[in-house]
Amino acid sequence: MPHSRRYRSSERSSRGSYHERYRSRKHKRRRTRSRSSSSERDRRHRREDSYHVRSRSYDDHSADRRAYDRRYCDSYRRNDYSRERGEAYYDPEYRHSYEYRRSRDREGSYRSCKSSRRKHRRRRRRSRSFSRSSSQRSRQSSRRAKSVEDDDEGHLIYRVGDWLQERYEIISTLGEGTFGRVVQCIDHRRGGARVALKIIKNVEKYKEAARLEINVLEKINEKDPENKNLCVRMFDWFDYHGHMCISFELLGLSTFDFLKDNNYLPYPIHQVRHMAYQVCQAVKFLHDNKLTHTDLKPENILFVNSDYELTYNLEKKRDERSVKSTAIRVVDFGSATFDHEHHSTIVSTRHYRAPEVILELGWSQPCDVWSIGCIIFEYYVGFTLFQTHDNREHLAMMERILGPIPSRMIRKTRKQKYFYHGRLDWDENTSAGRYVRENCKPLRRYLTSEAEDHHRLFDLIESMLEYEPSKRITLAEALKHPFFDMLEMEPSTKMWDSSRDISR
Repeated sequence: MPHSRRYRSSERSSRGSYHERYRSRKHKRRRTRSRSSSSERDRRHRREDSYHVRSRSYDDHSADRRAYDRRYCDSYRRNDYSRERGEAYYDPEYRHSYEYRRSRDREGSYRSCKSSRRKHRRRRRRSRSFSRSSSQRSRQSSRRAKSVEDDDEGHLIYRVGDWLQERYEIISTLGEGTFGRVVQCIDHRRGGARVALKIIKNVEKYKEAARLEINVLEKINEKDPENKNLCVRMFDWFDYHGHMCISFELLGLSTFDFLKDNNYLPYPIHQVRHMAYQVCQAVKFLHDNKLTHTDLKPENILFVNSDYELTYNLEKKRDERSVKSTAIRVVDFGSATFDHEHHSTIVSTRHYRAPEVILELGWSQPCDVWSIGCIIFEYYVGFTLFQTHDNREHLAMMERILGPIPSRMIRKTRKQKYFYHGRLDWDENTSAGRYVRENCKPLRRYLTSEAEDHHRLFDLIESMLEYEPSKRITLAEALKHPFFDMLEMEPSTKMWDSSRDISR
């Protein structure tokens, strides 16, 4: 749905005020004419459309809204694109200085000129006003003259070419989430480097989450000043008229967006190995510093550079992409939680949510390990392991893929409504039961090869998808798993240069 557009009442004037300006000095009348024309141009520019991306939320949905194959139903993941009308925002701080300079220039010229030369100079100024550079200055001053505005959802209204903090020049929109928008900017204080600027909605709960994220990012910068641990680097942050803004290094596509653009073609196993190793290393760094990410998913793992090679598959008659470098960064620390902080009851996006979170048994760092297991599986097969939006169905899928839920967890949980006589209350003869039976199978049956390397991968995934958090593998142990033994011999590691400055 397009947002409702707001127009400044100051741009519209009454008939009486128009005649008063008409009777005033001619140079003042010209300034009014110039403003009205730039106002008209602004209204035309406001019709520009912008794409935005909706990320998956934590909210659960009814079991009726169930998709049967995410590879052919992008809206199931709620990551589809839609069009939205954009508007410009304006910075009021330039208005007075601009008008004061214009009035002084004109006043000086009128005083210094003789009456016989006034008409000649006026004609010269009028002709110059139609030059390209003059019209650009007029449009720029008109944009700056108006106040900062938000749309009905709290998003900052901006337009390509606008500046923030006299430093960040907006050049494109990268994406949108429930928190706000991410735009690509030129940072004029860093030699024109390209950065990603996260602009948070002017809504208190999102602003508070942004403050918490800034706190986490500052701790990460403090603990890892050389950015060796593959977490996204924050350069700067500021409050812009109620919008918290965070400046990051500019990265490539997310691992999910690349998968989606590649028709959900799975990553080759050597790329899965390298990406999995980096994710484990980055999240282990967080765990070592008493942090839990809580929202790990392919959307929050970005390639440093998502350039790819294109090959044609004769058998399937389609182009297939292969990313050139599998160097990644972990992003989005808005939900990251320190051990000493309050732990929300529900965390993680549904498809990557650990059983202890669903059963409200309390969670800590092992819930991240479960999410990583789901992510690695998705890289390997190209689709989500647990494709559901319902708790009971989610637990049924777990039992179908991983075996029965331990009786100790069933006895301990407060969510007894999901169980009956110590077993999951689930009827396989219903439509939901048939869906789970037809679309889920034991984990090892998802193997695409009987090669030892593939079995090692699934051994790692199984150890990450252990029901009991206390028995689940730690990331320190995972990094030593035999699946990663071949990492040093594979060419993908040569492209992994975590110290490279990727801001551009």
